[in-house]
Amino acid sequence: MRKPIVIIGLGEMGSVFARGFLRLGIPVVPVIRGMDLQMVSGDIPEPLMVLFAVAEKDFHSAMGLMPEVWKGKLALLQNELLPLDWQKYQVQNPTPMAVWFEKKKGQDVKVLLPTQVYGPRAQLIKDALATLDIPVNVLVSSEELEFELVNKNLFVFTINIAGLQVGGTTGELWIQNQDLALQVADEVLDIQEWLVRKKMPRSRLMERFAAALQSDPDHICRGRAAPDRLVRAITHAEAAGLKVPVLQHIKKNST
Repeated sequence: MRKPIVIIGLGEMGSVFARGFLRLGIPVVPVIRGMDLQMVSGDIPEPLMVLFAVAEKDFHSAMGLMPEVWKGKLALLQNELLPLDWQKYQVQNPTPMAVWFEKKKGQDVKVLLPTQVYGPRAQLIKDALATLDIPVNVLVSSEELEFELVNKNLFVFTINIAGLQVGGTTGELWIQNQDLALQVADEVLDIQEWLVRKKMPRSRLMERFAAALQSDPDHICRGRAAPDRLVRAITHAEAAGLKVPVLQHIKKNST
């Protein structure tokens, strides 16, 4: 039998990947909430891959419990993901991705744009998602990966935070409230640049942001995580000493 893939977090997204791996004939071992990671890693010390698919809010608490024997086999799919998030746990050479499809309960997968992935298990991710007709682009450098992660964060934070003020869809945000979208995006990029500790190609990122908004104009801006994302963004801004008047205004008016 082939080595299995361990999936930590078998929610909507983790389940999509599980289907893809199973279609490739690869056994899947699910790890759900409450299971002891150390115990599972004792039974499966050498999996083919460990897909870390917990929610963004659970990332750090769960990563802190990650068995050492699995750290060299990780693939990561969270939003709000940047290199510092895995480096602080001494994870070397993972396979992170910027996921551009969504899966809601009771609905099939909806693709916005090709998912971007980089790392030693990138081709395996691409092959698995190909069985579900989900497009994937394998990146060629860590610099490309960093850009794509910032790009996804820019999209998620901006539409969620702007959505707290105006609601609606991404298409409506771009057509009816473009000034607000650009103002929020500008402050979000300031925060992202502080987190990655360098300047990013802002004009290119803004072009990609506009294209993402229009790729699925019916995409709802305000998700369940929007209030928490606004709080996290402002917390980062305060730690960086950044002024974010637009985000602060939205927070004041949304509480």
